[in-house]
Amino acid sequence: MITKQGAYLRFRKRANDTAQHLEQHGWAVARGVFSSAEVKTLRKEISAVYDELPGDQRGPNPEAWEMFRYEMLNRSPACQKAIGHRGILKVIEPLLGEDCHIIANTAWRNPPTSARLHGGQHWHIDAGPHIPLDEGMVWPKDIPHPVFAVGTHIFLKECGLKDGPTGVIPGSHLSGKPPPQDRLLDDDLTWQGVGVKPLLAKPGDVAFFVSDVWHRRMPTQPGDRGRFFLQAHYGRRDIAQRLKPTSERNQLSEAAVSRARSKRAKTVAGLHPRFFYDG
Repeated sequence: MITKQGAYLRFRKRANDTAQHLEQHGWAVARGVFSSAEVKTLRKEISAVYDELPGDQRGPNPEAWEMFRYEMLNRSPACQKAIGHRGILKVIEPLLGEDCHIIANTAWRNPPTSARLHGGQHWHIDAGPHIPLDEGMVWPKDIPHPVFAVGTHIFLKECGLKDGPTGVIPGSHLSGKPPPQDRLLDDDLTWQGVGVKPLLAKPGDVAFFVSDVWHRRMPTQPGDRGRFFLQAHYGRRDIAQRLKPTSERNQLSEAAVSRARSKRAKTVAGLHPRFFYDG
C-alpha cells in the first residue's frame, strides 16, 4: 500500500478491505458502487455512442470492432464522471497513489455467443509482468507486491456464469510470469493449486483486477445474454495514457517523426505500435 506525500510515494500501513483484497489476491468486486439511476445514464450515453459512431478499428478481426468503443471519457460526460467515482478511487488509490490516472477507457457490448470473436478469451495479462521472475523464484511473502496498473469493469447489466464472465486466477499476479503459452484455453489452469474465479456481477457492481493477474473471458454457456460494461484502466502517474495511439498523439516535432525510420528508432522516440490498453 502506498500514499503520495508531496513529490514522493510513501508506504501506507492501512487501507480499506477491498483494496487489501485486491493487493493480496489480484482481484476484488465492490457491490452496488453505482446507483440504478447512474447505471441508466451510463447505458443511455454509451448506447448513443454505439449508435452514432462506427466501431473503432482495433485488432485484426473487423467482426469484433463493433463490440468496442474506445476513449469513452472523451465521448461521454457520464463516463468521465464514472471514472472518478469515489467508490473506485478509494480502492485503487492505496495501490497506485492519489495521483493515479486513467490510461484506457473502453466500452464493451458483447452480443450473445460472441466470445470467439475476441482474443480476450485466451488467458493473458494486460501488461508486464512488471516484475518478471525466473523459474523457481518466489515473491517474498513479507514484502507487498507493487501494483502499477489496475483494470476495472463497471457493470451495466448482470453478468452470470453463462454469459462468459471474466475469470481470474487469484494470486497469479505474484507469479512474475505470463500464463503458460500451451494452456491459453485451458479451463483448468491453476497457479499454486488455485483455479479460476469468475467475476460475477449485478448492474452497478465494479470488478477490479491487477494488470499482472492471469485472466480471460470464460466460455459462454447456453442462455448467454451477452455482456455490457464500461472498462477503465488506471495506472500510476509514471505510466503514460493510452487513450489515443502514439501515432496520433505524441510530443514530437514533424521533423523528429520523419527522422525515426527504423522500428527501434520509432519506439525509442516514443512512437509505439498499438497493444494492450491502446485505444
